[in-house]
Amino acid sequence: MNGVFGWLGVSGGDDARGTLARMAGAAAKRAFGQRSGAAHALGACDAIGHAAVFESDGRLLAVHGRPVWGAGASPDLAETAQRLLNGFAREDVAALLAQLNGDFALALIEPTRERAILAVDRMSVRNIVYRDVAGALVFGPTCDAVARFPGPDLSVDPQRIFDYLYFHMVPGPATIYRGVMRVPPAHFLEWERGKASVRAHWKPRFVENPGTDFAETKRAFRQALDESVRAAASGPSSGAFLSGGTDSSTISGLLGAATGAPARTFSIGFQAEGYDEMAYARIAATHFGTQQHEYYVTPQDIVDAVPLVAAAYDQPYGNASAVPTYYCARLARQNGVSLMLGGDGGDELFGGNARYARQYQFAWYERIPAALREHLVEPLARNLPLTDRVALLRKVRSYVAQASQPMPDRYESYNLLERLGLANIFTPDFLAGIDPHHPLAGMREVYAASDAQSLVNRMLALDFQYTLADNDLPKVTRMCELAGVDVAFPMLDARVIDLSLRVPSRWKLRGTELRWFFKESLKDFLPAQIITKEKHGFGLPVGAWLQSHAPLRALAGDHLAKLRTRGIIRPEFIDELLDRHLATHAGYYGTMVWVLLMLELWFQRDHQVVDAGIG
Repeated sequence: MNGVFGWLGVSGGDDARGTLARMAGAAAKRAFGQRSGAAHALGACDAIGHAAVFESDGRLLAVHGRPVWGAGASPDLAETAQRLLNGFAREDVAALLAQLNGDFALALIEPTRERAILAVDRMSVRNIVYRDVAGALVFGPTCDAVARFPGPDLSVDPQRIFDYLYFHMVPGPATIYRGVMRVPPAHFLEWERGKASVRAHWKPRFVENPGTDFAETKRAFRQALDESVRAAASGPSSGAFLSGGTDSSTISGLLGAATGAPARTFSIGFQAEGYDEMAYARIAATHFGTQQHEYYVTPQDIVDAVPLVAAAYDQPYGNASAVPTYYCARLARQNGVSLMLGGDGGDELFGGNARYARQYQFAWYERIPAALREHLVEPLARNLPLTDRVALLRKVRSYVAQASQPMPDRYESYNLLERLGLANIFTPDFLAGIDPHHPLAGMREVYAASDAQSLVNRMLALDFQYTLADNDLPKVTRMCELAGVDVAFPMLDARVIDLSLRVPSRWKLRGTELRWFFKESLKDFLPAQIITKEKHGFGLPVGAWLQSHAPLRALAGDHLAKLRTRGIIRPEFIDELLDRHLATHAGYYGTMVWVLLMLELWFQRDHQVVDAGIG
């Protein structure tokens, strides 16, 4: 695993270099810089050289990624490291890191002060997790890395298993293991003589109603996009994911302009009705004259990839689109590409997800006086006659039931666990040991921490963590690393982020029209069919293929049979899921099968951990 590794305040054994190499795993064989002493060590590795360890005046600094000073500076790793080393000696840490843009994970150690600083970029493209081992700090890019340090075995936290099944990933800053934490996006950990504090070095400041001229804002946006793609591109070895959506199409078109040659684009298709987006990818490829490469993922590809994908994650990860992302990155690698550009982030910056429009519609309900809602509308909706037979009345009751929930609770009103019923899914013993309200409590905390005033900006701030940092970015970065390519996200360049914060919220979501400003700004650049299409991406038809492809169904059945024995999921639920529910709604229940399958496969990895009574 690429990243930064090390410890402070404890011995790594007789062979510190060997311990660092074990923490880095296979990555240490490719590129590994390190420094060590009696009670500290620091290492950094990256397959293509975006990592190094530096030393100055007794301070050690490991850097991974592409950190830059300011929005337009050159990503010179040595120059950036020297400025950081000098700055840490005399500047406030938060103020110093606030000047740093790009994607990065960095670790500073000052052995004489028994002090360490761990920091990650604004959106946590890069990752650091850490652990207290007998009053000392141990850290690395993954839970697997810190597990390889000599010390007590890690133990799985049942609460985080529930959180995973709720969100299909483990939301930070916690991890699946007790006592192992993740540095949150745009934060840093300061550790001094065994005492730790976590603070932000950046926070999104939304300008809700600026006196903004559309033409000028559009010009600035287009310039920011051009510069971000140009900064990320690396000549003929660059390529781009192309799903046929607005983000990937924009990046693909700009990549060709930045390199002065046809962009090399890579797309994934599926032979499944309602899932294949290849036609739109081809429209974009033709429009921009790209060198288009395509691969159709088959059900057997899923069977072959599932063990690889599950093993690539240090925590359970249930987003099925990781599989086509891997095949797309692998296709790029096979065609000589070493760096892929992804369009992730555009939806979360400019209001592109369908749930934003849905929540806007629910917000209309809040305009009704509270007393009227509580004493008239809601009782009436609950007791409407004939709702089982009249579709319109069912919709009215459903609307009121969802709209009456506060945000962000109603974000999860379609959550699989809530819909299926916790008592129907989990064993009584497992439920007795967890807090079923914990996932929503975490969302409320993040939602309330935003200083945004409008609904859409508050949702965007929430999705910076839950959708980007915890879900989409780990999906793409980990699958690219598995395939052997690097990845960059031009939409998450500081220039684009800062511009998005100044775009009025009414331009992001115009009524229920998603990402209005983005589309208006690019309608003379993108094909009209791309502008007007609905969003799909690299969604995987797992439910349909579970029904039609016997080896995939057998794979799922075999592993879910093992999950039955772990005391988490009721065996009867697993039987119902496979034998009855999947046939009634393949897409909906197929997701649940996949999430449980990936949990079991994760349990079967070589974790070097103790299950702490689970199973």
